[in-house]
Amino acid sequence: MKERNPTVAIVSARAAHNLDDDQAPLEQALRDAGAQVRIADWDDPTVDWQSFDIAVLRSTWDYATRLAEFRAWLDRVSACTRLINPAPVVRWNIDKHYLADLHAAGAPAIPVGFIEPGQNARALVDAMLVLFTTSEIVVKPAVGAGSRDAQRHPRANVQAICDHVQRLIGAGRSAMLQPFMASVDERGETALLFYKGQFSHAIRKGPMLRAGEEQEPGLFVKEDIAPRTPSADELHAAGRVLAAIPTGVPLYARVDLLTNDRGEAVLLELELSEPSMFFAHAPGSAALFAQVIVELLR
Repeated sequence: MKERNPTVAIVSARAAHNLDDDQAPLEQALRDAGAQVRIADWDDPTVDWQSFDIAVLRSTWDYATRLAEFRAWLDRVSACTRLINPAPVVRWNIDKHYLADLHAAGAPAIPVGFIEPGQNARALVDAMLVLFTTSEIVVKPAVGAGSRDAQRHPRANVQAICDHVQRLIGAGRSAMLQPFMASVDERGETALLFYKGQFSHAIRKGPMLRAGEEQEPGLFVKEDIAPRTPSADELHAAGRVLAAIPTGVPLYARVDLLTNDRGEAVLLELELSEPSMFFAHAPGSAALFAQVIVELLR
């Protein structure tokens, strides 16, 4: 009997239509690998998720403003098809409190502090400024995507830091603070892509947060991207981050690193749910990812 071609949903969002540069190459690579493919919006009530063998989270970039709805969708879809990355991985990763988990597990990560709704913003900001000695401080929401609502502040401007935190926690959101790594202005970030824990490719991302600038509204901030060959230190640091994930090494991961003031590679963010994969900057990477997906079902 002829083997049935697997059916794959590339999961997106209505707001992301025509914005995901990875979508077309991944769709073609999956078809070339023998899969039947459909682009499906996560919140489309007409989608029959159980008709797919696997659903691959890709550009669900509006989840941060619809968190309860998205979490309920994760559970609903996981009950009727195979979701990658799996719901427990995504649930853990979409809230940046995961950074504290990784730090506690010994992963090389930028220090982080959190301020929750109802807490005293000024007292906690003052305490964190004692620990974070850099000349600038980054404030961002613990649940967010695309650098929205994130900003860097001079450490001397304590009132601006507190006001930013208060806006977030006043809206019922957790705020996070990190020391700003000055090397990003010159070197940018290094984003390393892994499939099943194996390194695929890396890119350089230019600085996302400009001094004194608030981010423009939208699904994400426009990025300055170029291929990059990671250093041995960056590869080692990324491996330590993956090894510290409490749910185990996932099918796909993007590890975003910066260089600290000691010249060490440290984690900025770990993307396990809907990371851009920058296929256009790494020939063959879409085909490799497609093969990893199809092999799950064969």
